[in-house]
Amino acid sequence: MDSGMAPANITASINTIPMLNGSNFKSWKENLKIVLGVMDLDLVDKSTSEQKREKERWEKSNRMCVMIMKKSIPEAFRGTMSETLTKAKDFLEHIEKRFVKNEKAEISILLTSLI
Repeated sequence: MDSGMAPANITASINTIPMLNGSNFKSWKENLKIVLGVMDLDLVDKSTSEQKREKERWEKSNRMCVMIMKKSIPEAFRGTMSETLTKAKDFLEHIEKRFVKNEKAEISILLTSLI
């Protein structure tokens, strides 16, 4: 993370990510990606084989991405996440699988109630 952002600006940016709940996954994911992009943090699925410095940068970026995602999901849900999910991309995919189902179920219930 070499965005040159002041710590207060970093905190303010992270705080703009809404808390994830059962119905806002799309909005949460979009806001998360915007904040990570502004902070110059890459959401990637594997480390590069380039120089050691690049690998260290990737590892730091990956850790920051996971920490930011964990901060923006409810504490109760954090406890159900596997500690083996150490790559940001895998972490996001795991969350997506759980919450997209909830959004689809809610849409189905709403459509049924309209009929």
